Amino acid sequence: MNRVQQGFTLIELMIVIAIVGILAAVALPAYQDYTVRAKMSEPIAKSAEVKTSIAEYFSANGALPGSLSAAGTTIVQTNIISSGAYSAGLLQIAVKSTVGGGVTNGASFVLSLQSSTSGVLQWKCKTGGGSPIASKYLPASCR
Repeated sequence: MNRVQQGFTLIELMIVIAIVGILAAVALPAYQDYTVRAKMSEPIAKSAEVKTSIAEYFSANGALPGSLSAAGTTIVQTNIISSGAYSAGLLQIAVKSTVGGGVTNGASFVLSLQSSTSGVLQWKCKTGGGSPIASKYLPASCR
C-alpha cells in the first residue's frame, strides 16, 4: 500500500524556525543602526540651511559672520536637535538621546570650514567634542 506524504515532519519545521531565528538575529541590529542613521539626516539637513546663510553673509560682506544671529539664522531645536553653536568657522550641532543607538544627550558633530578660496566655502564634517556621535551613525559625508 502506497502512503501519500501529508505534511512536514517535526525536524523540517524546527530547521525552518532555526533559520528564521538566525536571520532575525542578524537583521535586527542592522535595522536599528539604519534607523539611527535615518534620524541623523535631520541635523544634517538643518545644518545645510545654516551653511547657506553663512555663505550668503560671506558673499555679501567678504568675511565670516561672528555669530549665527549676525548671519540672520538660528539652529532650531527639534525632537532630535538639542542645540547648536557657531564660532569662527565651526558649526557644532548637538542631538538628543531620542536618536537612539546609545547616542547620549548632547552628543555632537562638527562642521568645520576648510577653506574659502575664490569665494567658495567648503565644509568638512566630523564627530564632535566632549560626547561625540559614533561615526557609524553619521552620514557617509561625515565618516
